[in-house]
Amino acid sequence: MEINTDISLVIPLFNEVESLPELQAWIKKVMDENNLSYEIVFIDDGSKDGSWKVIEELKNQFKEIKGIKFQRNYGKSAALQKGFELASGNVVITMDADLQDSPDEIPELYRMITEDDFDIVSGWKKKRYDPITKTIPTKIYNWAARKLTGIQLHDFNCGLKAYKIEVVKSIEIYGDMHRYIPPLAKYSGFTKIGEKVVQHQSRKFGTTKFGMNRFLNGPLDLLSVVFMGKFGKKPMHFFGAIGTFLFIIGFAFAFYLGIDKLFIDTTSRLITERPEFYISLVAMILGSQFFLTGFLAELVGRNSSNRNHYLIEKTI
Repeated sequence: MEINTDISLVIPLFNEVESLPELQAWIKKVMDENNLSYEIVFIDDGSKDGSWKVIEELKNQFKEIKGIKFQRNYGKSAALQKGFELASGNVVITMDADLQDSPDEIPELYRMITEDDFDIVSGWKKKRYDPITKTIPTKIYNWAARKLTGIQLHDFNCGLKAYKIEVVKSIEIYGDMHRYIPPLAKYSGFTKIGEKVVQHQSRKFGTTKFGMNRFLNGPLDLLSVVFMGKFGKKPMHFFGAIGTFLFIIGFAFAFYLGIDKLFIDTTSRLITERPEFYISLVAMILGSQFFLTGFLAELVGRNSSNRNHYLIEKTI
């Protein structure tokens, strides 16, 4: 992999026309003061306010600017994925375009990657300038993410993060998976994940892009990431284990009812009148369905084109 610059800044944006000139000037000031070579990859996620025109104007003035424009709004994950594909710096840093992330944090994030040898450094907005309708759900979400992934970060969704270039080239993000890049990286073998308290600033221009659908999509995406990370290559280990357990429970109830009816209480009510019969029936049906789901998932995985796609660090 050819490394051309010290830092690639990947910045997705949607309707941030007022912020872009100030953000670019702030980044340039920080980079020049610290003698860092850099590139800025702006990804316009279907803006309707003239953001792309500003990016084109900046591109004409500064050779460090690169730009991608989507025909419509695809979401932050798609924007980051395309930005990662284009990035060529030794360290990749992501940040939001709304000026709530401070470029002054960039040198220290870069140092933690290059000198402290972290694979990822995630920002932690310890003091936030967001409404309570956003901060409370964020705290609950971060607690659940820590419990399920085992990664002890305080702020999974912070847009200000730094990565080794190998990390962003080894993962694929889609849907709303941008919130879970640290777990995706962990499941790809990048386990040295650090955290840095970063400054969070109140929004200067525009309006927040925070939507209510995050309350539903966030937890579902978290479960998807955890499941795919642990069982993506071996679904039978998950579905088959649950199916076998349920089937054994159901069969045990059925066996007990049979023995009881034949040898112990032969004059009592019919087996179908006892609740244990329906427990055993439902458990065996569910167990069979789980087992078949795992079996079919294994068949699908066996015929997948990337079934033997493993990340190789070195060869000699």
